[in-house]
Amino acid sequence: MTKIVSTPNCGNSPKMAFLKDFNIAFAQGNIAFLLESVSDDIIWNMVGKQKIVGKEDFTKALAKMKDFKARELILEQILTHGKEGAASGQLKMDGNKTYAFSDFYLFNGAKGEKIKQITSYLIEV
Repeated sequence: MTKIVSTPNCGNSPKMAFLKDFNIAFAQGNIAFLLESVSDDIIWNMVGKQKIVGKEDFTKALAKMKDFKARELILEQILTHGKEGAASGQLKMDGNKTYAFSDFYLFNGAKGEKIKQITSYLIEV
């Protein structure tokens, strides 16, 4: 089971709660939730690594990562405004590797609940 550490926020933002759940699902390898949360034309740009376009390729990328579950997720910040959002924190993996991440999200609309684009920055610390 993944330990979750999250900085409290006001709790009044459905998008902030959604991004918290999305990041938890990612850390726990909950592929079904992740696939429900993105649009069919999702673009995932892992800066310096690869760019994934479309839900089919997104699904394949998640399948390759399914064995890499975090033992701890530390969510330091989650911000949203309009159709944009961001989250940052750390993933502590089995084998004592720790990664710092910042993800920037673009939703399909200001009230949309599907993620259309993700730009991810990930470094080992």
